[in-house]
Amino acid sequence: MNILLLKQLAIISAFAGAILGALTVIPYISFVTFMCLILFLGALVLAYMIKNELIGIISVREGCIFGAIIGFVSFIAFSVVYTPISMIIGWIFPMYTQGFLRFFLNSFGSFIVMLLLMILMAGISALMNGFAGLVTAWVYGLISGQKKDAGENNTIDFEIK
Repeated sequence: MNILLLKQLAIISAFAGAILGALTVIPYISFVTFMCLILFLGALVLAYMIKNELIGIISVREGCIFGAIIGFVSFIAFSVVYTPISMIIGWIFPMYTQGFLRFFLNSFGSFIVMLLLMILMAGISALMNGFAGLVTAWVYGLISGQKKDAGENNTIDFEIK
């Protein structure tokens, strides 16, 4: 794997996860943004990178790996943004606190449990987004008619301007 490509994936997916974390605080769109984060953010980021020629032809295997990386990093960034905002709003307006965060406002032990739940959910997000990345790479291969050779070792073909 190319380190530069992994850095680009991490930066773009962390940015997208942080934006979705800030938007999930809004009550009427929170379900839609959370499902977008869990289910198909990997497909959106890969489509964005392919459209802007940040990556070239990718195999189905690489699409799965890239989607899993996007899913894990974006959920961690989502958690880093969403949790403090939601807890601060919960302290200011006690009736607002959403879901399970209501139980984690009191002790350090519950904070550790919350961290473990975040890592577990990041793993689930990586699994779902890995599948979304796999499907994206497969569909892109069908539409473009180009296929990466199995013996080809180049993982990317992009230009640095």
